[in-house]
Amino acid sequence: MGQTMCICSRGSITIENKRYFFIQKLDEGGFSYVDLVEGVQDGRFYALKRILCHDREGRREAQTEVDMHRLFSHPNILGLAGHTFVERGGKSEAWILLPYVEKGSLWSVLEKLRDKGGFMSERRVLRILRGICCGLKAMHDKGYAHRDLKPTNVLLEENDRPLLMDLGSMNRSRIEVKGTKEAMTLQDWAAQRCTISYRAPELFNVESHCIVDERTDIWSLGCVLYSMMFLEGPYDMVFQKGDSVALAVQNPITIPQPCSYSESLQTLLSSIMVSNPQERPDVNWILDQIEDILCSSPDTQTNTV
Repeated sequence: MGQTMCICSRGSITIENKRYFFIQKLDEGGFSYVDLVEGVQDGRFYALKRILCHDREGRREAQTEVDMHRLFSHPNILGLAGHTFVERGGKSEAWILLPYVEKGSLWSVLEKLRDKGGFMSERRVLRILRGICCGLKAMHDKGYAHRDLKPTNVLLEENDRPLLMDLGSMNRSRIEVKGTKEAMTLQDWAAQRCTISYRAPELFNVESHCIVDERTDIWSLGCVLYSMMFLEGPYDMVFQKGDSVALAVQNPITIPQPCSYSESLQTLLSSIMVSNPQERPDVNWILDQIEDILCSSPDTQTNTV
């Protein structure tokens, strides 16, 4: 499975015995490209993620991303439509076929709101947050953590259902660190795989004897919640100005005032963004708080899209 691929003269590809037409390029990063393709048989659009694998380790990491997609079948985790590894010009590429979500990422929605001078209503914030939490809960319940949760890694369908994507940084949720060497290895890995302005404090300076667990995702979740409330991440400007994010995350989160959101939502944000992971809540507690706020505070804000 996932080993059949051909590039045909009409700009089409075949993955797992299904043919797709190339439509256009969507995005590209340092080591990956995303193309829009259309299924010949079903007429649906897909996002084809092509990852350049420079060595055996790169191929292993790409396979891990495929395995993580296969592991979960959940309405808040982006599914896998197919995959293959190919050799092109003496280099290996992993091709991962994913459903195409036209609305794009949560970040793109937030950018549009910011450009129009709008905001996201509290009820909308909570509903999206609830979906993200449900996806995280599925991961955590199976003993895994996302490790790179951020608004660009959350897709939004037309009904605002969030889909967690980019599972390439996922690993076992509980990591026991035994000694300085293991601590430095984890710290270096986090520096490469966990986006700095959404990275949990415990990953900036990993202690030589500790346990790092899924609560790294909870910190990142708090940063995502902050982004939905204020249309930018809490440490985006710190990073952009060249200041130390590692130092900034050690201080209590500051909620901009005046704030149009309820005290309950502000309290939830402060409860999540605690620098000590031992004092950070789990995803089940957060889901309970979301339900309580939704039930107790009818939405009276005007939502601008």
